[in-house]
Amino acid sequence: MANVNINRNLSDQFYRYKMPKLVAKVEGKGNGIKTVIVNMPEIAKSLNRPPMYPTKYFGCLLGAQVNFDNKSERYIVNGAHDSNKLQDLLDGFIQKYVLCQSCENPETILSVNKKKEVIGTNCMACGHSGTISAVNDRVAAYILKNPPPKPQAAAAPTAAAAAAAAESAAAGPVANHISNMTANNDDDDDWGEDTNEDAVRKRMDQLSAGAKSLMLNDDLEKSQDARMQIFFEFVEKKAKTVDLTIGEHQKAIKAEADRLDISDKAVIVLCEVLFKDNLIEKVKLYKNLFLRFTHENHRAQKYLLRGIELTISSMKEQLMPKVTMIFNTFYDLEIIVEDVFLDWFSRGQKRGNKINETTRELIEKARPFITWLNEASEESDDDEEDENVDVDFDDRLVGDVIKVTEQENNTSPKNATAGSKKTASIDTKDTKTTASAVKNNKPDEDDIDIDAI
Repeated sequence: MANVNINRNLSDQFYRYKMPKLVAKVEGKGNGIKTVIVNMPEIAKSLNRPPMYPTKYFGCLLGAQVNFDNKSERYIVNGAHDSNKLQDLLDGFIQKYVLCQSCENPETILSVNKKKEVIGTNCMACGHSGTISAVNDRVAAYILKNPPPKPQAAAAPTAAAAAAAAESAAAGPVANHISNMTANNDDDDDWGEDTNEDAVRKRMDQLSAGAKSLMLNDDLEKSQDARMQIFFEFVEKKAKTVDLTIGEHQKAIKAEADRLDISDKAVIVLCEVLFKDNLIEKVKLYKNLFLRFTHENHRAQKYLLRGIELTISSMKEQLMPKVTMIFNTFYDLEIIVEDVFLDWFSRGQKRGNKINETTRELIEKARPFITWLNEASEESDDDEEDENVDVDFDDRLVGDVIKVTEQENNTSPKNATAGSKKTASIDTKDTKTTASAVKNNKPDEDDIDIDAI
């Protein structure tokens, strides 16, 4: 069975912390379909965590029920799920519940404080002690209710050990002196790492800049502005040192935003760091990075529009004439969807004089693009209505006159006969196309006032 790095952000093939690659098997059909994680016990053993912890994590993220059978060692997630998808989700579990918050080694031991609702982590590699809050965290709450097994206590001295100690005492001072010298030599050859503060600091200085930037240091206790600043420094450093078009580095940026609990607003920082020049080209270049944040996430898309506003305001003379092209690029790449653009424009018009002059000018510049969206939407609705229209050519008619036969669904009591047909003769010379359907915007669950950001 193939092995992968426990910390998949590191591509070093000689990385010593390995785990089996996740293997999932889909069983059943219809409502009874389920996914069995075949090698979950082996994965859990590599992570030094009970197998139910990552299984429960999958259930929380996927919104699915999970089951397990300790006797047969079957760990099940309801629904059909791909192995690669579950492997990516497992990376999130490892980042939060396995890796040390300081040195990123997976040599942590969990401890539970039920009274304070806090999970403690103690790293056996660097000695770092951290905490994981269980507030609004269903997996952490599950760990509190089902704490990991405690490590076995040191065994009491056996009879043989007691006899050896007595023999050593009877051997006299010379033998004891030799024994002490041997013990001292063993201490000199100790390969264990020192865990005092100075030693830890020296080892941290030797770590890469990327590893240092992933230190938690209770960042979640800081204000949102402080966390946004941490994320800004992280992305800026990444942009200068690595290629952000590579998926591995994009995953690291998304993981850092998730760690700081600013995933929705993180796109504002991306705009500030990445859009310093050639905005349209940069959007195309970093399309996949933005999609990691905005795909099926209207809230993040609204924050991205705010980031675009701020970027255009900072380079007004250069970018204001290109508003339509900029918006069209985000729309074509499906980074921001139609509904979000229409909602942004509608809210801007309603606020009127309450918005600043730059935003008002931006809205006016975007008007042709919004008009085009509305017209495209109306044409789409017209096409849907015309799907049930059959056009029959009548050989008895002369010229360009055609007969339009429209199937009507008789759901109203006004119709005298079910399946009746309505026929009309139309001269194509005098026919004009009229757009009659107007698309209604879907209400967003989370209303965001982006001008107040």
